[in-house]
Amino acid sequence: MKRFVAPDGIGLAWEEEGAGLPLLCLPGLTRDNRDFDDLAAALGGRHRLIRLTFRGRGASDRDPEFLNYNTGREAADAVAFLDHLGLDRVVVVGTSRGGLVALVLAAIAKPRLAAVLINDIGPELAPEGLAVIMTYLGIPPKARTFPEVAAALKARMAPAFPGLPDARWETLARRWFREEPEGGIGLSYDARLRDSVEAVLARPAPDLWPLYDLLEGVPVAVVRGANSDLLTAGTLAAMRERRPDLIVAEVPDRGHVPFLDEPEALAALEALVARAVI
Repeated sequence: MKRFVAPDGIGLAWEEEGAGLPLLCLPGLTRDNRDFDDLAAALGGRHRLIRLTFRGRGASDRDPEFLNYNTGREAADAVAFLDHLGLDRVVVVGTSRGGLVALVLAAIAKPRLAAVLINDIGPELAPEGLAVIMTYLGIPPKARTFPEVAAALKARMAPAFPGLPDARWETLARRWFREEPEGGIGLSYDARLRDSVEAVLARPAPDLWPLYDLLEGVPVAVVRGANSDLLTAGTLAAMRERRPDLIVAEVPDRGHVPFLDEPEALAALEALVARAVI
């Protein structure tokens, strides 16, 4: 694992594999670089996969000010990181929160975007999906072992992800949580991330459609889980209406979010890469 120090002194973890076209991978709200383990395995080094972990998650530093856990700061961190790597343009692969950060990048650093893949998120977030997130955000699991966490994940998520074998549920448990030094299972992110999200939800929802429209001229793909409770079919249709050239993939038997190793998601990524302008 490598380290990059953001302009305000917060250390961010990152890693890379593969060679060729640079893909900057930005993970979901509570997740880290492991969000792209499945994609990395599927690509087998075919592209240069660069995985950045946002502040407060995984091996990145916790921020003493929880209000800095916001998409604007995270987008600024991403730009500084690209400067650090000396990369002028990249394909951004944004999963959930990472997709929202990609929208902010369209406003503050559009020339750095060779193309954008948005994984199961859009300019409108379904209230039902947000409510589900708030049922677990910042709350440590009651389970004491990874198999117990896996069983709890399966009980909650299996309707949206039918057919996943038990072994994969345990892989996800180990990816999304961590073993505490004193025993038991804990969060792999700063629990104060919940405070930041609650502060955002306490205000009127911002209109994100202008940010989406700023992606005009940038190749864009959207991947949606067919069972997603956060990116609705209606929002995806509206995104498509505004962008007739939008590459769209709906992944069956997936909720929020697809793993990006599904054939539909990989086909969308390769179609997007073919349009990328580096």
